[in-house]
Amino acid sequence: MSVGLCSFPEMYPVNGIQIGTACAGIKQTDRDDLTLIKLAPGSALAAVFTQNAFAAAPVVVARDNFIKSNPQWLLVNSGNANAGNGKKGIEDALSCCRSLVDIVGGNFEQVLPFSTGVIGEKLPVTTIVNALPQALRSLSESGWKNASEAILTTDTRPKGASIRLDLGESPVIVTGICKGAGMIHPNMATMLSFIATDARIDRSILQECLQLVVEKTFNAISVDGDTSTNDACVLIATRCSGAPEITRNSPAYEIFLDGLFNVCNQLSQAIVRDGEGATKLMKFVVAEATNTDEARIVANTVAQSSLVKTAFFAADPNWGRILAAVGRAGIENFDISRVCIWLGNVCIVENGERSEEYTEHEGNAVMAKEEITIRISLGRGKGEYRMLSCDLSYDYVRINAEYRT
Repeated sequence: MSVGLCSFPEMYPVNGIQIGTACAGIKQTDRDDLTLIKLAPGSALAAVFTQNAFAAAPVVVARDNFIKSNPQWLLVNSGNANAGNGKKGIEDALSCCRSLVDIVGGNFEQVLPFSTGVIGEKLPVTTIVNALPQALRSLSESGWKNASEAILTTDTRPKGASIRLDLGESPVIVTGICKGAGMIHPNMATMLSFIATDARIDRSILQECLQLVVEKTFNAISVDGDTSTNDACVLIATRCSGAPEITRNSPAYEIFLDGLFNVCNQLSQAIVRDGEGATKLMKFVVAEATNTDEARIVANTVAQSSLVKTAFFAADPNWGRILAAVGRAGIENFDISRVCIWLGNVCIVENGERSEEYTEHEGNAVMAKEEITIRISLGRGKGEYRMLSCDLSYDYVRINAEYRT
C-alpha cells in the first residue's frame, strides 16, 4: 500500500559511479539483496548517520572508515541489520570489508558497509562474501534501479530520483536512491540513502550541502516516531563533470544546493508515501512561531500523535486531537487565543476555539483526500517549519506484528 507513488523515474548515470547487485540469499532468495557501489578515484564523500545510541555495527565501521580514508566502495546488504551484536557484529562487518578488498585490492578502510533488516540476528558473513563476485561482475553505470530494489525491506516499491543541472559548459547529474517505510523519524538520517553527483566540489562543501538539505528533507519526515539503529545517508561527488568547480562563492553553489534539495525532497517524500500501511500523506505546516525550533517542536508533536494519525486513517475530522497535540507541545508562555488551524483551506480553529464558520461537512470533504495539508498558526512570530507524515492504519500494526514471522 502506498499513497500516490508514481512509476520509477528515469535515472541518469553518474560518471564515475558503477553499481552491481547480487542475490546472496540473506533472508530470501527471490531477489537481489547485496549491492556494491564503486567510486571513481578522487571522489569526495559526505555522510550523516543515525544518532541512535545502539548504532549498528556497519554504522560504527562506516563512520570510522569515513573519517580515516578516501572510500572507494560502498557495500550494502538487506535482510539483516547486524545491530545489537556487540563486538561480534563489528568483527563481521569488518570481515565483509576485508573480503571485498581481498578481491579488488586496496585497504579495508576504503569500504563503507551498510545493512538493513532484522535487529539482533548474526550477520551471515559467508553468505555475503560468496555473493561478492556476482555483484562485481554486474557492475554498471546503469545499476541504480537494481540497487534500489536490492536495498528494500518492508518497502512496497523502489525509490529513486535523478536530475540534470545546467552549470554552463556541461551538465551536472544528481542521482539517488533510498529505502525506508518503517522506523522512520527525524534524527539523522531516517533510512538508507545513497546519492551521487559528478560535480566538482570538495569534501567540506559537500558535507555542508548535505547537512543543510537533510534538515529540510530526510529530517523533516516521520512515519512512526522510531529512529532506526542503521540510518545513514551518503552523498558522493565523483568530480568527473566538465563543469567548473563549485565553491561557496560561485553562482553554481546555489544551483547545486537547489538540485540536491530537489532530489532529497523527492526521495524523502517517497518514504512517507510508502510508509508501512499508509493511506494518507499529511503535510504539517507550523507558522508564526517564535522561531524555527519552536515550530519544529509543534510539528513533531502533532505529526507523531497516534490519535491524530488514526483520525486521518479513519478520515475523521476530529480536530480536537490536533488542538490537544499543539497544547501539549510544551511551548512556554503560550497564548492559545492566537492559535488558528486549517484542514486544507477549511479553518477549523480560530483564535483558540472552534471556528464559527466550520462545518463537519467541510471537514469530512478534506479528510476524504489522500493528501492533506494541516496549517497551524501560533501567532507568536515569524518561525516556520514543514513536516511530512502519514496515517496509522491496521496494516501498520499487522506488518510490524508479523515482521519476523
